[in-house]
Amino acid sequence: MGPAERAGAALRDRARTVSARAALLLLAALLLAAPAALAQPGATPSLSAELSTRRIEVSTAFTGGEILVFGATDRLIGGAGDEIVVLATGPRTSLVVRQKIEVLGFWINGPSARFNGIPSYWALASTRPVELMFAPLARSELRLGLDLLPLPQIGDPGPQFRRALRELKQRQGLWVDQLRPIEVSGGRLFHARLPVPSTVATGTYRVEVMLVRDGRVVARQDLALDVERVGSAARIADVAQGLPVLYALACILLAAFAGWLGSVLFRRG
Repeated sequence: MGPAERAGAALRDRARTVSARAALLLLAALLLAAPAALAQPGATPSLSAELSTRRIEVSTAFTGGEILVFGATDRLIGGAGDEIVVLATGPRTSLVVRQKIEVLGFWINGPSARFNGIPSYWALASTRPVELMFAPLARSELRLGLDLLPLPQIGDPGPQFRRALRELKQRQGLWVDQLRPIEVSGGRLFHARLPVPSTVATGTYRVEVMLVRDGRVVARQDLALDVERVGSAARIADVAQGLPVLYALACILLAAFAGWLGSVLFRRG
């Protein structure tokens, strides 16, 4: 078999694998929806949700991915029916935001603010805008929206630091506010795709799925997802955390060697 035939066979195998996975996900959702036919009026609202994977592996070749959430309910979704909201949050972290100021033609660090206990990742998706689902007070209590995300601030109290923090995280793809709506199939099946950038932090992520009816959350389900470094990326991270001085020294030596090698090649050229 020649290279072209092998490449074609590999593509067909990959397509069959993706199709089989999609079929399994759809079958699972259908099985989740099956009890809906037996649901009695006035019964506790039913919500069943799951993740396509419970683990994301971050290697040196990782360029990003997504969190796929799928599930089913016992009543129609959208229109005059129920609504679905998915909220994913990553491990807590701290960040310092500094303002640059110009002094005698030079830009230096000026006032700063430190934010502790903020989510390293935050993503919200819904079947329709949450502003249309909830009253302002209810949405505020649920903290559904980047504008409602608590940002404990130490240092300069200016609001420009909070704005800069939100803009930075959104630019990095780490805070995602209703980027794309949740898709609904057959009236009762749904799936949401939350983008995950290559700079995502490792740790355990919480994915909360909420069933909304008449402006209230009537059912919810919590799911967990682990993001882990693997391969050489994990070894480098272990050295950086366990032996920071050695890691810094190695980086300096590597940079010096790269500079020396570049100068040698430049002189020869």
